[in-house]
Amino acid sequence: MDLDVTNKTILIAPLNWGLGHATRCIPIIKALQENNYIPIIASDGIALEILRKEFPYIQFLELPSYHIEYAKNAKNFRWKLLKNSPKMMEAIWNEKKLVKEWIKKYGIEGIISDNRLGVFSRKIPSVFITHQLKVMTGNTTWITSKLHQHIIKKYTACWVPDFEKNPNLTGELGHLPKNNLNPTYIGPLSRLHKKDTEIKYDLMVILSGPEPQRGILEEKLKIEILRYDGKVIFVKGIVEKIQKKEQIENVTYYNFMNTRQLEQIFNESDLVLCRSGYTTIMDLTKLGKKAFFIPTPGQYEQEYLAKKLKKEGLVPYVEQNDFKIEHLIETGQYKGLPQIETTLDWKSLFQVFEEK
Repeated sequence: MDLDVTNKTILIAPLNWGLGHATRCIPIIKALQENNYIPIIASDGIALEILRKEFPYIQFLELPSYHIEYAKNAKNFRWKLLKNSPKMMEAIWNEKKLVKEWIKKYGIEGIISDNRLGVFSRKIPSVFITHQLKVMTGNTTWITSKLHQHIIKKYTACWVPDFEKNPNLTGELGHLPKNNLNPTYIGPLSRLHKKDTEIKYDLMVILSGPEPQRGILEEKLKIEILRYDGKVIFVKGIVEKIQKKEQIENVTYYNFMNTRQLEQIFNESDLVLCRSGYTTIMDLTKLGKKAFFIPTPGQYEQEYLAKKLKKEGLVPYVEQNDFKIEHLIETGQYKGLPQIETTLDWKSLFQVFEEK
């Protein structure tokens, strides 16, 4: 513990869009504690719930929901988000007001926002975390990217959880040809660690993301998995008060798992079937695991990442509607994600909160 650092209170606020933004903040929250800072966690929905379970003794504050929903039809994904944008803008406006109040009430001296656009203050150091300097939305990519970059410029610092140079994980998402944002590339973030353990499961299925697409994929995979010849563990990604376990033939189902359990199961599984969300990719890279991806239909970011990693010969993928359990055989033709161990200089990163 660094005794030279005062016990400054830092507000850390991940976006509630699936579990990825919340779970990649776990190592940051732990690092804040280890470096003598006092974290206060703010979010909403399942992101808030999963962090409550991880850090039961930390103070939590609730932010307004962005009302992020996926369309049932992939073609309507962008228009569904557009339809919900007035609610989202209202939530951003409300969280700005809340943050202003909280700074005074709780003596907050620094902010870390993981894609929460209203969690910001000009009066105290504010850090924005994102792997998307370029926001892909099809033929509107240019405007969504410009708007996002305009917001990022307001922050004291921007942390990108990837490598600055090739090879990297985000490709075009996290690297711009011309860049006046001055981002700091901090390397992949993961709450998990590789362990030398016996393989107990032939396949691990892990789901996440907003409804209805999470549920649609769950129902599809429950049927497909019946034709799989091997031992399976299936984590649904539904965060509830009580953990539930169910055994059906060769498949063990859990509604959710905490970090310790997930780390163990990841290490004990030979192959992982999952979405191509960026946090999942960072976890798989930390563990050096072979995987098969099913991108969320219509989500340009996940589709881009899946295509990128397939082209590099690392991970195969198939669209959700086309998936059959036989596709898993293709993983034998791919190298899998290489294990990459990174060491972060947290003291140096947190210096942003010490500068006058």
